[in-house]
Amino acid sequence: MTGRFSFRIRPTRAYLADTIALIMFFTATGIINERFIAGMSWDEVLQARLLGAALMVPVARPYGIWRDWIMIRAKPTKTSRIMWDSFALLSFQVPIYGAIIALSGATGGGLLRGILGAAVMMIVLGRPYGAFLNFIRRLFGLPPGDQKPMSLKG
Repeated sequence: MTGRFSFRIRPTRAYLADTIALIMFFTATGIINERFIAGMSWDEVLQARLLGAALMVPVARPYGIWRDWIMIRAKPTKTSRIMWDSFALLSFQVPIYGAIIALSGATGGGLLRGILGAAVMMIVLGRPYGAFLNFIRRLFGLPPGDQKPMSLKG
């Protein structure tokens, strides 16, 4: 095969890239949401971030594959890419995030605000995260997933 992305994608490299990107990006944004929107204490935020990091390890690559599958529907326009990236993040991450903050102590109105805040954040952060993920993938020598889906087999 010839072309820019003719090399074989190694599953370990794709797993590491997707995992590092997810942990870096959402540790920072999760802290903001949990402390300042959900109103969680710093101890609860720490617990949520530790639990979140542990849960991100097994879900990062499946999310990367989900996103790649969703993004093949995007047209090459900025609006389409924003919409599909936001949909991918919202549909995959919000249910997981709700479970994380519930297990970390958020209840009632705080839980609802946290989930709604996360939903808004996922819509807003969908494309920035997609671009960040593509950047990290390039650092690992991988193609950006919104151009050529990467499978579980690599």
